[in-house]
Amino acid sequence: MRKRSYTCGLDAAIDVMGGKWKGLILFWLGEGPLRFGELRRTVAGISERMLILQLRELEASGLVHREVHHQVPPKVEYSLTEFGHSLLTALIPLGQWGEDHIERLKALP
Repeated sequence: MRKRSYTCGLDAAIDVMGGKWKGLILFWLGEGPLRFGELRRTVAGISERMLILQLRELEASGLVHREVHHQVPPKVEYSLTEFGHSLLTALIPLGQWGEDHIERLKALP
C-alpha cells in the first residue's frame, strides 16, 4: 500500500473522491441503503464494471459499507458509513452550487 502525502485538506478530499462516479454514488446512498442493481439504475451512465470498481474503492476507504444477506437469491446492500455521511455533508453545498449555476455551466464551450 502506498503512503499518502497531501498538501492540504482539499487535496486529501479530492483523492478519496477521485473521478466522476464516486460523488454520485455517495449522493444516492445518502438517500438510504441500495442494492447493486438499484444503484446501477440510479447512477445513470455508469457501467457495471465501473460501479463495481468504484464501490470497492469506496468500501476500502471506509466511506461505504457492504452488507451481504445470506439468502437465496443472494442480497447485497450498500450504505454510507458515518465517515461517508460526513463527506456527503461536505458535498451538499458543492451540489447546491452546481444547481445554482447549471445553466451557465451548460453554456461553457
